[in-house]
Amino acid sequence: MQKIIAANWKMYKTRPEAAQTAAELALALADGTPHDRLVLVFPPFMAVDVVAEVFTGKKNLAVGGQNFYPAGQGAFTGEISTGMLNDVGATWVLVGHSERRHVFNESDELIARKTAFALAQGFKVMLCVGEMLHEREAGRLRDVLSRQLSTALDPLPEALSGALAERLVVAYEPVWAIGTGKVAGPVEVQEAHAALRALLADILGETAAELPILYGGSVKPANAFGLVGLDNVDGLLVGASSLEAQSFLQIIGS
Repeated sequence: MQKIIAANWKMYKTRPEAAQTAAELALALADGTPHDRLVLVFPPFMAVDVVAEVFTGKKNLAVGGQNFYPAGQGAFTGEISTGMLNDVGATWVLVGHSERRHVFNESDELIARKTAFALAQGFKVMLCVGEMLHEREAGRLRDVLSRQLSTALDPLPEALSGALAERLVVAYEPVWAIGTGKVAGPVEVQEAHAALRALLADILGETAAELPILYGGSVKPANAFGLVGLDNVDGLLVGASSLEAQSFLQIIGS
């Protein structure tokens, strides 16, 4: 299975800064990204086009949007559509990130609508799931993951099921380890990823074995190799350590 190393630049970087970082990544990977790696960048909306332009024609480099509203168009002030993202070169979207869930109060139901809509529009989707610290301490890890996955995936049209292995990625991000410097230990990561694989099998059947599961949460060059080598960890979703090209390149090389 191809490893996916994804960068979420969140609300960082102007257009020139994004173009510079993308160019540094593309130059360093000019001889070709290792065939078993997909490098994916989620820039701010205003920089999607400049990153996409830099990545055009580069093998195994892709660009995505951090958010969107599940409608073709309409009176949704401040929102962005998948059509707009497609127009500026995005082929992926990020759905259900913990900041969307817990800062912007997006419900499981809205995340389900987004997931189905993006897939129906031809996008590849990175669906983020994960528990808060009090949920982990209360032994509710599996319950939380089950609720998030089943709500997002159960309503998908039958016609999409056969394409999910190539168009859906699940990213596990324990909320308590995002931007805090804390990292889930190997035992905690393996427990969560094994639970996700089993839950996906319950929902999707045989397709679940082919779905990549990424880990995200204070990933750094120092811990990337150990994380990506764990069972059921098929890649990494990187925040702060992806903002500098050299740091992110070290993680890609892990």
